[in-house]
Amino acid sequence: MKTLLYAPRKSTTRNSVVVIPKELIPQLHFPKEEVLLSNYDQIQRRKDLEHAILLGNVYQSKVTILFEDIEGVKKVMTTVWGLTDERVILKQNITLPIHRIIQLK
Repeated sequence: MKTLLYAPRKSTTRNSVVVIPKELIPQLHFPKEEVLLSNYDQIQRRKDLEHAILLGNVYQSKVTILFEDIEGVKKVMTTVWGLTDERVILKQNITLPIHRIIQLK
């Protein structure tokens, strides 16, 4: 999967990214606002998510997801198992709102 740089709502630096285990995601709080400003970036994010599902279900490969909750930017390395219109489904039925995802690697 190629690395795409999206324009987050706030500027972020590598030092401000917090790496978390996926098991903590249900405890996080997510704003309703979209993190990607461009329609093109939102469409590309959806394509990247669909590719991540293929990597997870066929090759059992993990991806790195950069996302933002109310406290700031976080990063999780996990397997993507499914996708709905609004959420990404990870292992153990943990979900993450799509509109808060900044980037997939």
